[in-house]
Amino acid sequence: MPDDTPWPTVWLALASSAFYALGLVTAQLGLRYQAPRAGATVSVPTTAVAMWLIAFAFARPGPLVWPAIAVFAAIGALFPIGVTLLSFEGNRRLGPTLAGALGNVTPLVAVGFATLVLGEQLTLPRAAGLLVVMAGVVLLTLRRKLEARSWPFWALLLPLAAALIRGTAQPAMKLGLAHWPRPFVATLVSYSVSSVIILGLAAVLSRRRAPVRILDRRGSPIFALTGLCNGASLLTLYTALGMGRVTLVAPLVATYPLFTLAFSAILLRSERIHPRLLVGVGLTVLGVAVVLVG
Repeated sequence: MPDDTPWPTVWLALASSAFYALGLVTAQLGLRYQAPRAGATVSVPTTAVAMWLIAFAFARPGPLVWPAIAVFAAIGALFPIGVTLLSFEGNRRLGPTLAGALGNVTPLVAVGFATLVLGEQLTLPRAAGLLVVMAGVVLLTLRRKLEARSWPFWALLLPLAAALIRGTAQPAMKLGLAHWPRPFVATLVSYSVSSVIILGLAAVLSRRRAPVRILDRRGSPIFALTGLCNGASLLTLYTALGMGRVTLVAPLVATYPLFTLAFSAILLRSERIHPRLLVGVGLTVLGVAVVLVG
């Protein structure tokens, strides 16, 4: 392993992947009791409130960098809330297997934009490692037979749009952090904007149709935990982006299906060992090693 490997960035990116995976698994538990939109209306504002409490308790006054805040807010209008709603709808229409597989193009989008917009150089070994990671996570995602087609072709755009937002958000946030390297502020602003949007959407929809029950004594605490996991994932992701290159961070964050597998086996007891799963794990680990060496 090279001596100059930026290990803090590596560990933060892997932590982001693990928190995101834990959020996916807890969301599956929460969906047993609440509808997806109700869950999002609980999870996103919960994280925003928690971060504001931390800010009031520990933040020190200082000058604000408004260009960076504008970038953080613009990203928050789409991520995490836009990705959450698109992913939920994609899962509903396409099923989790196909939707998850299409969502795995996120690192390609992130790396592509980083090379075009930020001028980052993608070495051949790191590009090869990225492709190996993607092959591994596709095998981990496609663990079951694809659902029979009962959806319109345009529905394929839902997970692809979510992947596009996730992928472009990473280099965009890198630009914002270049103006003001404050990952906590970036996460706080993004979640605050997303919270305003989801609460406003809930208010509008409640007037047009039968209101969705937002609070549930069984589902709401689980979705609150999901929100905290997603918030931790975003904070560690933005911290990693502030320290390292997108071409390193994006492939590592893309390994979340590996963590999802582990958390699902522990919390949901729904995973069985089979050859495709083992090959997927092996390829993902190999791809990460190649990315680090590259």
